[in-house]
Amino acid sequence: MKKMMTALSATALLALAACGNGESEAGSDSKGDIVVGGKNFTEQYVLAKITSIYLQENGYNVEEAVNMGSEVVREALENEQVDLYWEYTGTALVNYLGQEPLSEDEEAYEVVKDMDLEENQIVWLDMADVNNTYTLMMRQEDSDKMGIHSMTDLASFINENPDELTFASDAEFATRSDGLPGAEEHYGFEFGSNNVNRMDAGLTYQALRDGDVAVSMGFATDSRIKGFDLLNLEDDEDFFPAYNGAVTVREEILEEHPELEELLQPLAKSIDTETMTEMNYQVDIEQRNESEVAREWLVENGLINKE
Repeated sequence: MKKMMTALSATALLALAACGNGESEAGSDSKGDIVVGGKNFTEQYVLAKITSIYLQENGYNVEEAVNMGSEVVREALENEQVDLYWEYTGTALVNYLGQEPLSEDEEAYEVVKDMDLEENQIVWLDMADVNNTYTLMMRQEDSDKMGIHSMTDLASFINENPDELTFASDAEFATRSDGLPGAEEHYGFEFGSNNVNRMDAGLTYQALRDGDVAVSMGFATDSRIKGFDLLNLEDDEDFFPAYNGAVTVREEILEEHPELEELLQPLAKSIDTETMTEMNYQVDIEQRNESEVAREWLVENGLINKE
């Protein structure tokens, strides 16, 4: 099953990898070639840039293959087209390992770390203290007006007013068992099919801010929640699992470059939810370039030298 990457996604990946990222000029004394993968949203662009720049500054010849959906980048790792990328514990636990969601971060990490190594020869390096779990959001003013501050409140309101609220979701959240279907089942409510508007994940925040929908999915570390005066509804029954980030790398790559495990430790130890949210804010709200934000963070934390 894990080798079933489609011809289309493989072609797209190779095209992306071939483009490189301008960070791959380590020269003839390079420690080796590393392909850094990444998903298709701001936090992943920033994490991929941080990792790429950091590895390049430490002597590796780096290529990037980013802007992929979760399933595609995971398949790319398994099919040896990507060497490493940042993954989230909750995503691996539910989507790749077929386990029930876990809300406790250390427990989730230990389960995916052991299972992924044993079943897929994928190594999870140190877990970062950044939890990019799913969230349901409303505009602050609507939340106050309707008395909806938690997901239990939302369920009660929808059950009493089944056609009143519209919802914005990306395609992945709309179908994942730890996404909308699971939340609806757990809390006992359901948006009508005509009330769910599917769109790119990056557009859901704008749709909510502009009043095109009443409720939207989002990611807890996304800075637009603060920037657009949105409210994270309290997950008062801890439905959404922990989504702590960690670098995942194929075992054979780590055997070829055993120094990577220790080299990448400072990244995991230095990135937490607050700093990740701030970097996301600089890209999404202040419209700064991901490379600039990533390099600045690495310099500020003493991980690379200032140019």
